[in-house]
Amino acid sequence: MSAPIVIGMLDSDAGRRALAWGAARAISHKHPLHLLTIVGGATGAVGEGPVIEALTEAAETYLAREAADLTEIGLTVTTEVRRGDPVRELTAASKNASVVVLGSDYRPGTGRHRGMHGVRVAAGSSCPVVVIPEAPEAERAGVIVGVDGSPTSEAAVRFAAEEAARLNEKLIAIGVWTPLEFTTSPVIITSEYLDSMQELTQESVSLAVAGLRQDHPGLDVEIRVESGYPSEVLLEAGRGATLTVVGTHGRGAIARFLLGSISHEVLTGLTSPTAVVR
Repeated sequence: MSAPIVIGMLDSDAGRRALAWGAARAISHKHPLHLLTIVGGATGAVGEGPVIEALTEAAETYLAREAADLTEIGLTVTTEVRRGDPVRELTAASKNASVVVLGSDYRPGTGRHRGMHGVRVAAGSSCPVVVIPEAPEAERAGVIVGVDGSPTSEAAVRFAAEEAARLNEKLIAIGVWTPLEFTTSPVIITSEYLDSMQELTQESVSLAVAGLRQDHPGLDVEIRVESGYPSEVLLEAGRGATLTVVGTHGRGAIARFLLGSISHEVLTGLTSPTAVVR
């Protein structure tokens, strides 16, 4: 059996958004689902034990109800309630998952930071992490993927192509180049330099998507090349996208908790459902 899609479950709008996205992917990819709730926040306070027990029982009841509904439509579903730190437990669960899906009620500029908006989980995860935000009602189309020519970017492109094919959406591969900045003295930026940066980025993105149609016949692929700062370009493009996909370059015992500036900034902006691929 293929590795399950693990969904971080909360009895909230954020949790229901994650469940809806994960269930749709499970149906199309024929993956099993694993619904996981973490009861965290234990401090050892007097009287805490009965509270934890009650929360655990409520979580088990909630997961059983959701699992029953999903089983009725033909999905294979398992459930689990763990106690502990949500980031640590979800990171551990990612080792046996195909994808981890989280809901978030984080909205930039509102001061709302409740829920698991995925930055720390994505940094430590062993598999792709998809974060489903509370997004304004809008017509959305296209799967956006950031391309920078790295091996991680190649993995992000493959994931994005699979999702675009699943959703019957256009794949929009975006390459962003950032002009050199000079802060101490005026420097003339020549048109030759600008044209060269544009052409080199265009070639890199074209190469990254060159073989996609072999695996996904009929996939509509669009290439965009822009100058600017990558996270700003991707966040703006994501405002009208069905999904945004980025890679993360974190490696090693320390780096696994550092996403890298671009993926971190995209996750903390969250203008669309966003996947971070390692």
